[in-house]
Amino acid sequence: MTNLADLSAIDLLAGYRAGDFSPSEAMEAVIARADACEPRLAALYAYDPGAARLAAAQSTVRWHSGAPVRPLDGVPVTVKELIATQGVPVPLGTAATDLVPAPADAPAAARLREAGAIIFAKTTVPDYAMLSSGLSSFHPLTRNPWHLDRNPGGSSAGAAAASAAGYGPLHVGTDIGGSIRLPAGWCGIFGLKPSFGRVPVDPPYIGRVAGPMTRTVADSALLMGTLSQPDYRDHMALPPGAIDWSAIDMDVAGLRIGLMMDAGCGLPVDPAIAAAVTAAARALEAAGAFVEPVAPIISREMLDGLDRFWRTRFWSDVSQMPDARRNRILPFIRQWVEGADGIGGVDVYRGFAQIDAMASAAHRALEPFDFLISPTAPIAAFAAEAASPTGDPARPFEHIAFTVAFNMSGQPAGSVNCGFTAEGLPIGLQIVARRFDDMGVLRLAQWIEATGLGARPWPDLA
Repeated sequence: MTNLADLSAIDLLAGYRAGDFSPSEAMEAVIARADACEPRLAALYAYDPGAARLAAAQSTVRWHSGAPVRPLDGVPVTVKELIATQGVPVPLGTAATDLVPAPADAPAAARLREAGAIIFAKTTVPDYAMLSSGLSSFHPLTRNPWHLDRNPGGSSAGAAAASAAGYGPLHVGTDIGGSIRLPAGWCGIFGLKPSFGRVPVDPPYIGRVAGPMTRTVADSALLMGTLSQPDYRDHMALPPGAIDWSAIDMDVAGLRIGLMMDAGCGLPVDPAIAAAVTAAARALEAAGAFVEPVAPIISREMLDGLDRFWRTRFWSDVSQMPDARRNRILPFIRQWVEGADGIGGVDVYRGFAQIDAMASAAHRALEPFDFLISPTAPIAAFAAEAASPTGDPARPFEHIAFTVAFNMSGQPAGSVNCGFTAEGLPIGLQIVARRFDDMGVLRLAQWIEATGLGARPWPDLA
């Protein structure tokens, strides 16, 4: 029999409905999996099996008594550490944060509780969520379940690792430059960066989104039905939409798809990754889609300008810290942000202007197409102990050139597994759609998932 920890949320709900097993049994399976794997994986923060067991028992009573059940009643879920949960400190991945209990649930956590999901843990992030890495000055080093000597990516590091290792079916991450898609790609799961404003966040900020990270596309679609519910705290949110998140089947015949194999700058694409993404493109062509090459959309000026702006924005906070507190920040991040000292106002403004330049380039690239596909990242998962693929705080964004523009443009984008390297490391395929077409990303990702290009047994660390 399949371990309940490995069942999808859709299958768990079907099993609860049929009486085949209970939320308490499912929660025990997830707890057992986490307990067995955490000493090596270190994906969780604020793990609370006692509270999870109580919530699961209450859900079990509802299911067995015929009482009204909610959309995700009894389904185990984690949320990224940055997503506030009432009563739990939000360290932001860094030892420099004072640990003060959060006064209230952030929108994603509030919607999950309302839907009956069981938040049994939060998941790790690097310092200030500013790395594509599982390295943190506060949390233990988070590792990749496929190869423990490799990085899970970030900043949704723990969420991706927990999903791939089978800590239950549903996980919520956040993304401002690739922080859902990059770890999803490196851990072989599906991650959706929704259209900007589709999922309310608090505090809202340019390009920042929350979204699902799951083993299956169907589970992400299910989770979007909950996460996309409105919350007054996000003044940048989209109006609630009447979306049937379950309608994810698609015929790809006749679709116009752009294939971008060169982002324009950053690290070169590894040949194994190029081969896997090209194979996915050929599969689409064989099914009747029209695939055409797309020119690069990111320039050196764009990437470096955004770097200057983000450094300066962060430096405005860090520069006010006492030295003792600042010195607790991960050295890589501290060196990166201190590089903003002395950048002039005109250069900061020119850096900020690159947000619009990226957005315009991204929208122009999609205009002739229904979708754009590309590698999620140009390289496979790098060393677990490394802060970034380059190891150089002066070159921090060389690996995000395929992902970051679509945060700035607000377009939905996802990463779905499309193959493996010779070492057995997952390869992510990024799918981008026109703004607001979140369903399109889910549908095309579901089609890719169904081809079996990325099919392989999940890592077993238990």
